Amino acid sequence: MVPGRSGESDCFGLVVPARMPVMSIAEMSAEDALVALHGSLDERRRPEEVAHLVLRVIGGQLGLRERMALGRVARAAARWNGWSSMSADFARPVGAARQVDAAVRLFELQHGGVDPEDPASLLDFSARLSESLGAVDPVRLDFLRDRLNREARAAVGIELSKRQYNRRFRVTQRLSAKADRLAVEQTKRQLTMVARAGFSASIDRSAFLADPWAGCFVAYLTAKRKLRREFTLAGRDNPYDDIADLLFQRCVADSGTDWWMIAQAYPTPSVLAQLTDAQRGELLGRWWTTMRQIATLLKRVWSASEFDQATMIVRRGNDSSTWNLLCGAYNAARAAWIATLDAAGSLVLLDASCPGKSMMLIAADLAVWHRSTGGGLHPDVGVWARLPLPWDVLDGTAACTRADVEAACGDGGVDPVVSGWSGPRAQAAVGAFRPTPELVHGVSIVDPVWASMLRAAGAFSGGKIKGGLESSLIPADVVVSDLPEPGGHSSR
Repeated sequence: MVPGRSGESDCFGLVVPARMPVMSIAEMSAEDALVALHGSLDERRRPEEVAHLVLRVIGGQLGLRERMALGRVARAAARWNGWSSMSADFARPVGAARQVDAAVRLFELQHGGVDPEDPASLLDFSARLSESLGAVDPVRLDFLRDRLNREARAAVGIELSKRQYNRRFRVTQRLSAKADRLAVEQTKRQLTMVARAGFSASIDRSAFLADPWAGCFVAYLTAKRKLRREFTLAGRDNPYDDIADLLFQRCVADSGTDWWMIAQAYPTPSVLAQLTDAQRGELLGRWWTTMRQIATLLKRVWSASEFDQATMIVRRGNDSSTWNLLCGAYNAARAAWIATLDAAGSLVLLDASCPGKSMMLIAADLAVWHRSTGGGLHPDVGVWARLPLPWDVLDGTAACTRADVEAACGDGGVDPVVSGWSGPRAQAAVGAFRPTPELVHGVSIVDPVWASMLRAAGAFSGGKIKGGLESSLIPADVVVSDLPEPGGHSSR
C-alpha cells in the first residue's frame, strides 16, 4: 500500500486519516509529530487527531494500559476515512496582498517594504500614498473633502488627469479600509484563541519541543477546549478528560516539567502553585491587560445595540457572534486572573474591586426549549443583571466589591466561590472522551457527507433551506441531536 493513503496502518495498528496533508501521521517521526502538535496550538484539529500525533510522540514510553487508552482515542480519527466536514482551523484573516499589488501597480512603485499581513505597515503605506496625493488628512482620506481640484494639483506638482488621480485616491482609500478590517479580524481571531486555549498559541516552539510530555498535554487539552458547542440542554463536556489526566499525571511525575508552558493553557491552582512569584506576577499582568482590552470591545458592542440584560436572549439586530466571542474571551481571562490572584495569595484585592462575569447571548429557540422542559435562564444571568457592567468597573466608572458580588449571588441562589464569581471556579470531575460529532450550527449529524449537504443548504441556520433540500426529505436518523419540537418540547 502506498504510504499516507487512507486505510494504511501505522506501527500502533491505527488507520491513518486521509485528511492529513503533505505527510500522513504514519510517516511521521516522533520529532515531526511533535512539530505538528505545536502547529495544532494555532489550529482547530479534532482531539482524536491530536491524540494520534501524541501517540506517535510518546507511545513508546507508555505502559500497556496507557497505550491502550490513548490508542482507543486515536483510532477514532479514522472514522469516515479520517474525513470531517468541519474546518480544522479557525478562520484566518485574509491579508491585503491584492490591495498592495494594485497600489504598487497604479502608483508605479517597487515591490517590497510593505507587509500585507501587518495593519500598521499597511496604514503607514496608505499614509505615504495619501501624502503623495496631497490629501489634507491622510488618516481620514474623505473622497469628497480631501481630493484636490485641478488647480490645487498643479500647485503641489501633481501632474495627473482627474481620472488617474481619482483612481489612485480610491485605491488608497481601499487600502486604508482594508488595514482597519484586517486589524479587527486579527483581534477577533486572537481573542478566539484566548477564549478557547488561553495563551497557548503564543508558546515558543523551542520551549514546546524541549518538553514533549508538557507539549502533548497542552496540545490535547487545548484541542478539547476548541471543540464546537452543541445545541443541547446538557452542559458542555469537561475538556479535561481521562486522556488529558493521563498526560497531566505524567507531567506531575516528571521533575523537569515546564509548568510555565502548561500555565499558559491550564492556569489551575495545582499548576500555578508550581510557578515562581515572578512568573505568577507576569501572568497576572497579562491576564489583567487582556481583560481590560476585551472589556473595551464589549462596551463598544454593547453601546451599538440594545440588549436585554435581564434575560440575555438575543434580539433582532444584536451581533451575537461578536458578543459571544468577546464574552468567552473575557470570562476565560477573568477566571485565569482570579485563579492567579488566589495562587499568589492576593485574593483579598477583590474586596476592593471585583468585576463580574459577562453573559453570552442565548438563542430564543434554545431559551424556549429550556422553559418547555421545566428549566429556565442560567442562574448566572440573574447575578449579572444585579451587578454593574464589568467594563464600567474596570474603567472606574462604577464600583463593585466582592461583597457586592456575593450579595448578588445570594439573591440569585448561586454559590459565589464554586461558580467562579468571587474565587477560582471549582474543578469538575474528570470527563470521558467521546468522538467528535459532526456539527451543523451546533446540531449533531450522523456523518460528514450529510453534514456537508445540510450546511450548504443552510439547514439549522435559522433561515430558509435552499438548494431544493426540504426538511421532509431528510431521513429521521440523519440528525443525531435531541431537538425540540416546533412547540418547544423535545423530539425524543
